[in-house]
Amino acid sequence: MLVAAAVCPCPPLLVPEIAGGAAHEMDDARAACYDAVAVLAAARPDRLYVVGPADPSGRGGHPQGAVGSFRPFGVDLEVRLGRGEPADRPLPPSLAVGAWLLERTGWDSAPVEGLGVEESSPREHCAATGRELAGGAERVALLVMGDGTNCRTEKAPGHLDERAAPFDAAVARALEAADTEALSALDEGLARRLGASGRAGWQVLAGAAEGAGLAGRLLYDRAPYGVGYLVACWS
Repeated sequence: MLVAAAVCPCPPLLVPEIAGGAAHEMDDARAACYDAVAVLAAARPDRLYVVGPADPSGRGGHPQGAVGSFRPFGVDLEVRLGRGEPADRPLPPSLAVGAWLLERTGWDSAPVEGLGVEESSPREHCAATGRELAGGAERVALLVMGDGTNCRTEKAPGHLDERAAPFDAAVARALEAADTEALSALDEGLARRLGASGRAGWQVLAGAAEGAGLAGRLLYDRAPYGVGYLVACWS
C-alpha cells in the first residue's frame, strides 16, 4: 500500500556541481526537494521506488545499488541508488538525479529500487504499473521524478507555447489536492507536445495512490528556465 509520495523535478542543474556558478538559482527548488524526501522518510516505508522518465535503453527496473553518472553533463560525479552492489546497467538521468537527492538527504529508511518509464507510455499502462508498485510491500513510498512543460517562455527549450502555463497549473492543483483522477486524465498527446516529461510518472503515482486516502502539499511551483518545476508531497 502506498503510504507516502514525493514529486520532484529532474533537471541535472539541480546538482550544484553541474550548475556551477548558477547553483544558487535552484536553491529554493533543491530545498523543497529535500523537504519532500523527508516526508518519505517520516512515513517509514518498507520499500521506496524511484520513478522517472527514461528512453528505451533506461526503461524498466533498476536494482538497489545501480549507478548513475553525471559525466555526460561535464561533471565527474557518480551516484548510487541506495546501498548495494553496483549493477552493470546505468541509471537514466532522471533516476540519477533521484539517487543524488537520496544520497544528499542521507536516505537509509528502506530498500530502494528504480523504475524508468518511457514518456510515451499510455496512461492505462502507467496506472497499472502504479498499482503493481503499491502492492510490492506493506508500506510503499514513491519518489517520482519529472519536469513540467518546457515551453513557458520564449527562451525555454521548447520556446513559448501559451498552453504550457495552464497545463502546469492543472498539474499543480492536482498534486496539491492529491487528485488521482485529475492526474490520470492528463492528455498524453498534449503533454508530449509541451515537453512535460513528468506526465507518465505522475500517472504511475495516480495508479499507486488509488484508494490510499493521502493528502497533498505543493512545496514548489516555478519555471526558472522556462521549464515547469513542481515539488509536492503526499502522505
